[in-house]
Amino acid sequence: MTNIPETGRTPRVQIRLVVIQILVLSLLGTLGGRLWYLQIREGAEYAKEASGNHVQQVVDPAVRGSILDARGVPLADNETRLVVSASRTDLLKQADDGKAVLTKLAGVLGMDPEEVIQKVRLCDAKTPQPCWNGSPYQPIPITDDATAKQALQIRERSEDFPGITAEPEAVRRYPSPGKSNTAQVLGYLSPVTDDEIQQAEDTDSPYLRSDVVGRSGLEREYDKELRGKAGVTRYEVDNMGRVIGKAKSDAAESGSNLVTSIDSRVQRVAEYELDTAMKTARQQYDKITGTNYKADSGAVVVMEAKTGRIVAMASAPTYDPNVWVGGISAKDYKSLTGKNSDYPLLNRAIQGQAAPGSTFKVVSTAAAVQAGYEWDGGYPCTSSYSVGGQVFKNFEGENFGPISLGRALEVSCDTVFYGLADREWKKDGGINPKKGEPKDWFFKTAHEFGLGKETGVDLPNEVTGRVPDRQWKLDYWKANKDAWCKSGKKDGTYVEKIEYENCLEGNKMREGDEINYSIGQGDTLVTPIQEAMIYGAVANGGTEYQPTIGKAIVSADGKTVQEIKPKAVRKLPVSKATLKGMDDAFAGVITRGTAAWKFGGWPQDKIALHGKTGTAEVYGKQTTSWLATYSKDYTVIMTISQAGTGSGASGEAVRNIYSALYGVQKDGSIDKSKALLYTPQKGLPKVRTDGTVAAGKVSKDPAKDERATQEGASPGDESQPPATSPSPSSSKSNTRRRPRRRGSRRMLT
Repeated sequence: MTNIPETGRTPRVQIRLVVIQILVLSLLGTLGGRLWYLQIREGAEYAKEASGNHVQQVVDPAVRGSILDARGVPLADNETRLVVSASRTDLLKQADDGKAVLTKLAGVLGMDPEEVIQKVRLCDAKTPQPCWNGSPYQPIPITDDATAKQALQIRERSEDFPGITAEPEAVRRYPSPGKSNTAQVLGYLSPVTDDEIQQAEDTDSPYLRSDVVGRSGLEREYDKELRGKAGVTRYEVDNMGRVIGKAKSDAAESGSNLVTSIDSRVQRVAEYELDTAMKTARQQYDKITGTNYKADSGAVVVMEAKTGRIVAMASAPTYDPNVWVGGISAKDYKSLTGKNSDYPLLNRAIQGQAAPGSTFKVVSTAAAVQAGYEWDGGYPCTSSYSVGGQVFKNFEGENFGPISLGRALEVSCDTVFYGLADREWKKDGGINPKKGEPKDWFFKTAHEFGLGKETGVDLPNEVTGRVPDRQWKLDYWKANKDAWCKSGKKDGTYVEKIEYENCLEGNKMREGDEINYSIGQGDTLVTPIQEAMIYGAVANGGTEYQPTIGKAIVSADGKTVQEIKPKAVRKLPVSKATLKGMDDAFAGVITRGTAAWKFGGWPQDKIALHGKTGTAEVYGKQTTSWLATYSKDYTVIMTISQAGTGSGASGEAVRNIYSALYGVQKDGSIDKSKALLYTPQKGLPKVRTDGTVAAGKVSKDPAKDERATQEGASPGDESQPPATSPSPSSSKSNTRRRPRRRGSRRMLT
């Protein structure tokens, strides 16, 4: 007999059949479950999405709001231009990805074919400009400067230019009224990216693919208010793409206008004077380096002392913000960002930080008073100050004998502040502080003045500067110790010796650190906007106001005006008596101190000016010029990198700015009819019933708004004061030279 069943199948075969049947049933069950889920459970949702596939959107871009100066003059607005754009989606449908079409288009537009092709490629980490950093589904502008003839050629031969459009569009414009540039303050625009669209999806201000957004300056800070809301019309279409009805329509809402506190006339003067001062400095010989001064960058801030509102803010080098409109070229992009560009995109008024030199003595003086030193005490102003084997010299070895703190400010006596800081360092326990917290009056006061943090100005990417206190030194040492210990050498080069010293005790507050710090050298860094806030507070009686540029947001119809009011942020840690003493000392700087030779003949009895000069050393570079000044109405701060002394490089320019503000003539008389802003601007420009803003007049000849350069001796040889110098001592600010040890060699004592 046989054990084989009648079916002729072995038990193994039967098991396999059962397994296969189970698998088939499982797959059928899974498929059935998935169909139930899609058609029953989620059917309504998918039906809704399927319906949406038959809705097409037509976007009507919103008109971006204008940026206006304090008189209503447009600093940024819009104009209608013929814009030629390319649809990347349509181009990619062609066999050669649209290269032939783009080459033909370049011929019509008179452009380089390669540049046109580059403009439609997508930006990424490896793709340099020009490229497209917006949504790949949005039409990409090739040019916003097409002629009517070019547009007509493209539209009449549409079969030769698939995916190419030529339409009139509202395009951003930076008109530079009266030749005032204001580039870094205004910023620029570029297309929205997919990431930004996704991030803003669930906010109260979502983006459309057609949007452009602010990338810097006021365009970025007030982007939400300026952008408005694009109109969207939704059409129902069939499977063939034919319109069968209108689903919904939302009208476009124009963006609001931003009224600023900038006065375009004063802005023009500030820019002109900064540029002139830099050019003049480049003609001067630097005896230390044996070359002319480089004067490679600078900034000037004009601020209302009693409100913190910015009247002018200039940064050099600068650029034309219009280069970004319609997409930037490779040549322009390189000129703005290349290593030889000096980085004109930086707003050095809020992003340029440098050692402040003697302008920092306003902080050191306040610190000394807080520490208990008498204002009228007799502090030795000797020719030098010795610590261990290190000698810290006063400028040109001058010796004024025992003087008050006020006189020390006036003549900028370094050795007075060396002695005060050194004494406090010793009181706090020296390099190894006593148990408990050291008082650190010099560092504490700087923080109380608001240094080491942002001022809060309504511009993006402001930097904080630096107060090199004990905590900063410890953090910095921890971050750099390994590198210092690896490369530092006890008997190496100058830099290697510094690294060796820092490796050993860079975490400790050394005697030389505090001495350097007291005169604004060493690791101390400030920005021009911080100095404007501090000196503005001294001018107004001790209140620091948050610097602001935006003055009001006016809706497109003019019915809603949202004023941006001045905001007081802190009081200076200084008594009224000390403020009065500082005020007198800073007036003395102008009349008989370090800046007197630049302000001879100024009508001080009618418009009292106050100031403090500063000349800061930077290792490996020429000295930085600082001049901090104020009147009863305004604070004017100017700084120029690698330009020499504070008054020598900046004095004439700052004086000319005040002359333009107040209408001061060459002979010292005042003509209010020629003053740009004899008193700060009050109120807002008039808004018409149609929502437009009535603008002030713009001079066709900016030279009429500028104060002619003061007549007198040329800066010439810095070793000699000009003929108009009121006293021999005033010449020292022009020859002022900080000893090389500042900000360079640290002491181990």
